[in-house]
Amino acid sequence: MVKQKTIQNEISLTGVGLHTGKEVKMTFKPAPINNGYTFVRVDLEGSPVIEADANYVVNTQRGTNLEKLGVKIQTSEHVLAAFVGCDVDNVIIELNESEPPIMDGSSKFFVEAIEKAGIVEQDAPRNYYVVKEVISFMDEATGSEILVMPADDYQVTAMVDFGTKVVGTQNATMKNISEFKTEIADARTFSFLHELETLLDNGLIKGGDLNNAIVYVDKEISPKTMENLKVAFGKEHISVKPNGILDNLTLHYPNEAARHKLLDVVGDLALIGTRIKGKVIANKPGHFVNTQFAKKMSKIIKIEQRNQIPVYDLHKEPLMDINKIMTMLPHRPPFLLVDKIIEMSDEHVVGLKNVTMNEDFFVGHFPGAPVMPGVLIVEAMAQTGGILILSSVPDPENYLTYFMKIDNVKFKHKVLPGDTLVFKCDLISPIRRGICHMQANAYANGKLVAEAELMAQIAKKN
Repeated sequence: MVKQKTIQNEISLTGVGLHTGKEVKMTFKPAPINNGYTFVRVDLEGSPVIEADANYVVNTQRGTNLEKLGVKIQTSEHVLAAFVGCDVDNVIIELNESEPPIMDGSSKFFVEAIEKAGIVEQDAPRNYYVVKEVISFMDEATGSEILVMPADDYQVTAMVDFGTKVVGTQNATMKNISEFKTEIADARTFSFLHELETLLDNGLIKGGDLNNAIVYVDKEISPKTMENLKVAFGKEHISVKPNGILDNLTLHYPNEAARHKLLDVVGDLALIGTRIKGKVIANKPGHFVNTQFAKKMSKIIKIEQRNQIPVYDLHKEPLMDINKIMTMLPHRPPFLLVDKIIEMSDEHVVGLKNVTMNEDFFVGHFPGAPVMPGVLIVEAMAQTGGILILSSVPDPENYLTYFMKIDNVKFKHKVLPGDTLVFKCDLISPIRRGICHMQANAYANGKLVAEAELMAQIAKKN
C-alpha cells in the first residue's frame, strides 16, 4: 500500500509573475490527508482557497488559469507539475498575488524547494484511478489529442509539431514519475517570435526576460521588433543563435520544447484530483486540450467512484455461518434472509444471501416470472445491519431489533432466482442508546440493485 505524502516543513520562494510582472511570495505548507493541492490567496480578505480542480479552469490563454467565486490563480501548471513530479499528494500553496513566480520558466526551482522542505508519509493510503480502457479527448479545431491507456505506472509521452523548421517534430517520454526531477523539471517554457510580438503589444508578458523563456525565431526580426525586444528584456544587444533561438540562453536538451509540453501535461492533469495508473499520450498538447481531458477524466472517476461495486471473496471462511447467525437473530425460515456474514467491524458489516427458486415468496411473486420483492431485499439489508447493532451488546440473544425509519429507498435492478445478494451496511453515525443509523446497499451480478438509509433500535425482550 502506497501512503499519501506531504512536505515536512514550510518553505517560501519569491519572484515575478510572467504575465502580471508583479513581485510575488509563494509559500508551500504541509497539508492534512486528502487535502490535495490547494491555493490560498493570503492577500485577499478571508484568505480564500482555490482547489486545484479542473472544474475551476476558466481560461487557458498562455497558461492554466483557475477561478473560484471571483478569486483567480494564473499559470498554475508549473507548480502543480513539481508536486506531482516529487510524489507529493497534499500541500497548501499560499500566494500574495494571483500568479506564481515564473522563476526560470520551468519547475526546477519548485522541485528544489520541495526537496529542501522534505517529504513525509502520512497515515492514509493513496487513491489511484486504474485505467482499464482507452479514454481520449480531441480538439477538432487544432487536431490536438490526448488519451490514456492501461499501464502499470503513470507514464506520459508528448509529441509536438508546430509546422516550423526551427522546432521541427519533437517527442518526449516519461516512463515513470521518478524521471520527472532529472529529465523534465528543468525544461523551460518557450514562445515563438510571432507570438511574443503579440504578447508584448498587448502587455501580457510583463515578467519575461531571456532567462525564463526560450524564444524560437520563426520569422525575420524587423528593426522595430528588435528594439521592442531590447526594451522588454532590458538588454542592449539581442541576436539570434544559429539554432534559431534568441541569445543569452542555451537549450538544456535538443527536444526541450517537447519536454516542457510534457511538464505542462503533468501539471494540467494534476487538476484531475486523483493519481492515475495509465499511459498518457498527448499529440500536439496545449492547456486547452489538457484541461478538457482533465475535466473528462475527473467526471469519469467521480461517476465510477459513486457507482463502485465492492469486491469480496465469497468462498472464504465466513465470520458467521447460518448457525451462528441464528444464535444472534431471532428470525427463522422462511423469514431469515441472511446466509453468511463475511466481514464486520465496529462501523460496517457485510452479509450474503443465495437466492433460490425454493424461496416461498416466489410462489406468488410472480408465477412464471419470479422476482424477489423489493421489500424483502430491504428486510434482508436490515437483518444484516441488525447483526452489527446486536454485536454491540454482550447478550444479543436477549434483544430484538425494530425498524424506526427507512429513507431514500431505491431499487435499480431485479433480483432473480440464482442470484447471490451481497449486503453492505455502514454506520452513518455511531450507535447510541441502541439506535443504529446506517447506509445499506445490496449488490448482485456486479451491480447495485438496491439502496436505503435505515434506522433501527434494539430493545430487550419482555
